[in-house]
Parts: sequence; C-alpha cells; structure tokens
Amino acid sequence: MAVFAGGCFWSVEANFEAIPGVVSAVSGFSGGRVANPTYDQVVRGNTGHLEAVQVTFDPARITYRQLVDRFWRTIDPTDPDGQFCDQGAPYATAVFATAAQKPAAQASRRAAAQLIGNARFVTPVRDAARFWPAEAYHQDFARLNPTRYGGYTRFCGRAARLRAVWGSANR
Repeated sequence: MAVFAGGCFWSVEANFEAIPGVVSAVSGFSGGRVANPTYDQVVRGNTGHLEAVQVTFDPARITYRQLVDRFWRTIDPTDPDGQFCDQGAPYATAVFATAAQKPAAQASRRAAAQLIGNARFVTPVRDAARFWPAEAYHQDFARLNPTRYGGYTRFCGRAARLRAVWGSANR
C-alpha cells in the first residue's frame, strides 16, 4: 500500500485508478491528530489531516517507485497552499512513506525536483501516518459522477496548471 496527498482526493483517486497494476484507490485522510475524522472536520482545518488516497497495488505489475514518479506529474508540487482551486491546509500535498518506502520516495522526489527546480519543489515526503477512509459518497466520485467531476476539473484549471509546471516533462 501507498498513501498520497495531492489536493482534492477525487482527482488523486481517479488518477491512480487509471494506472495498470493499481488494485484499488480509497479516498480519505492522513497526517492528522483526530481519530476517524469526517470530511467536514478536515476541511474546516481543525484536525491536521490532509485529503489523501490509499493505493493498493500489485508490485509484480508496478513498483512503489513508479507510483511515486507518476504521482508528481499529477500535482503542482510548487504550491505550498493546496492544489488548483482547492486551497488551504487540508489540500496540501505529501507522500506518506513507511520506513521501507522512504528511500524510493525521496529518490523519486529528488529526480522530479531537478526537472522543475529544487527551490520551487515544496511537496514533502512525510512519515507514514494512520489513514482514515472518507465517507462513502466520496469514494469513486469521478467514476460515479462524471459530469460533476468533469465540471470540477475544468473549473479548477488542473490540466493547464500541470502543463505550466511540468511542460513537456508531464508524461
């Protein structure tokens, strides 16, 4: 398993579910100090959690390092205050890594930061923390609500911002 915080968990979940070798992606929260937080608690900013996604993957088909490498290209790692139109502490970005995962996550971070500038790259690799699944209505949101999700992604300007940050490196 791997845990990534990349702004709105709907987008992070949808991005990972499209990757061959990913078994499941679950929207939720990680990194905070409140047990079993609700979405309302987290977005008010009282819990310290980030919106995150827990990814279960088949290591025979995709490695942890490959997942982290792909994650960077789906976020703006230069924004310390959130992602796209979702701003505020709960929408900050991070890779939550276990002790065993940390060397691969840090190597991936260094490689990605070299592409856009080390000083600009603010997304950290953090110690793994307890993951709490979000409420059922947040799960598989992009797949179950394609019209609403499509409008959200267009409104947020996600694709344009990713092109601006990553340019031709966004593959």
